[in-house]
Amino acid sequence: MKPRWLLFPFSLLYGLVVAIRNWCYDGGILKSRKFKMPVISVGNLDVGGAGKSPMTEYLVRLLKDHYKLATLSRGYGRKTKGFLTVTTNSTAEQVGDEPLQFKHKFPDITVVVCEKRVDGIKELTHTHNLVLMDDAYQHRAVKPGLSILLFDYDRINEPHLLLPAGNLREPFSGRWRADIIVISKCPEQLSPEQQQAVIYNMEPLPYQSVFFTSIDYLPLQDLNGEKSEAILDSDTTVFLLTGIANPKPLVQHIKKYSSKLIHHNYPDHHRFSLKNISKLADEFAACTAQKKVIITTEKDAKRLVEHELLPLVQSLRVLVIPIGIQFLNNEAQQFDQLVIQYVREHTTNHLIH
Repeated sequence: MKPRWLLFPFSLLYGLVVAIRNWCYDGGILKSRKFKMPVISVGNLDVGGAGKSPMTEYLVRLLKDHYKLATLSRGYGRKTKGFLTVTTNSTAEQVGDEPLQFKHKFPDITVVVCEKRVDGIKELTHTHNLVLMDDAYQHRAVKPGLSILLFDYDRINEPHLLLPAGNLREPFSGRWRADIIVISKCPEQLSPEQQQAVIYNMEPLPYQSVFFTSIDYLPLQDLNGEKSEAILDSDTTVFLLTGIANPKPLVQHIKKYSSKLIHHNYPDHHRFSLKNISKLADEFAACTAQKKVIITTEKDAKRLVEHELLPLVQSLRVLVIPIGIQFLNNEAQQFDQLVIQYVREHTTNHLIH
């Protein structure tokens, strides 16, 4: 028996609490605030990475030139409270790693953090006409106009167990609140039969559209976002530093180029310490390979530039591997149209054509 099965009684208790909470929202006992301007929520049911940040960034690229939009996150892991506007000079400790990532990639948009999403949207209503809520599927106090729910392809066949025995934050039936379901991190060659099997297991409602996406790994960059000339090949020893929920796809991607992989793996949103980076620096220095490189993720990079770490990190010349998403079946245009149609219908000033 796996140790987590011993926690199943606690999952039943947790599930009861979540079910009562959802029943209260569904029945109107607890109020869900709906806003006149378009609000798009991106989220998932389980803990860990299903690709929410790349999806939010995809939506930003789709809409930022046509609307005055803002991204709104709670700022997971930050040591501050309340409503804060993220700047390029903010730190992950102040605003969280993912909001900081959004701001550095899209400096011209508004990025804010606020643990009370209703208050956050209220602050934005007079100056913006579109809000993208990141990781907000369980935040029932806001009723989004369009809800996008992501599932990691590698996890969809796991038992649908709630925390702490499983990984679900709410029952699998919660998927029926979504307008759009996206199966993320799929193999690029996922067959039509495999896709139909997923749809069969998902049992989408008639109004729910289902899309499949894969990860699009982009060229390596330095910590300043400048393209690197580094090339990975079979002679390269890769030191991979991650503090994300599911590094498995990234590990598999790097192994396509080099089997010489040394993985420094930490929990999701891990706050890197000087001891962590010193260990990496010592191992990197001791490596006798002629070609060697340190790679990390965009999210992790935002936690590597804290003041006490910066001198050591800069001396290591850490490289960053950005990611995006690709829609399977050439369905990007169909997805885009669903999003654009919703925004058009709920925006008073139509700036998109």
